[in-house]
Amino acid sequence: MNFTVAMNKLILHTERLLIRNLRLADLTDFHAYRSNPEVTKYQGFDVFSLQQAEDFINEQTNKEFGTPGEWVQYAIENKSTGRLIGDCAVKLDGNDTRLAEIGITIAPAEQQKGYAKETLLSILDFLFSLPGFHRVTETVDADNIASIQLLKSTGFRQEGHFIENIFFKGQWGSEYQFAMLKSEWLQLKQQKAGS
Repeated sequence: MNFTVAMNKLILHTERLLIRNLRLADLTDFHAYRSNPEVTKYQGFDVFSLQQAEDFINEQTNKEFGTPGEWVQYAIENKSTGRLIGDCAVKLDGNDTRLAEIGITIAPAEQQKGYAKETLLSILDFLFSLPGFHRVTETVDADNIASIQLLKSTGFRQEGHFIENIFFKGQWGSEYQFAMLKSEWLQLKQQKAGS
């Protein structure tokens, strides 16, 4: 994995993926999965209309990495096809930029191919390479088994179980919070290198 931050625009390269700012050329692919009720089932957003998808992309296109308290949504592009297969988000804490929250959404046709894990690992590698960076969290719906398994498989620790803490889509939902510290990430990398 390698990355660049040019003019505060974050670009991550993995073996198969390019993680970059969203652009209007992504609209068709973005809308296709963001308008799918199965994709939005566990998300904090509901199905997008084409206009909502376009507005969202326009809002995100020029966002820069590093603004405290602001979510920045990035495109996940398949390098071999040049097509958008999902998106991911990073939000640095509003009070302490050594902390971040992340999230990932993958189009249904591209799930179970390891793209979410590849994306997650690249984001972690980038964030933990920042000077003084300390901790990453992700909060997931307690029923979102695939996301829970992904986080556990990459070494995240479950820290909290919030019971009916959020009202969305007409009902109360429960969530888990997962976290990873830089020290834990470095230990995981060391173990992997030693095996």
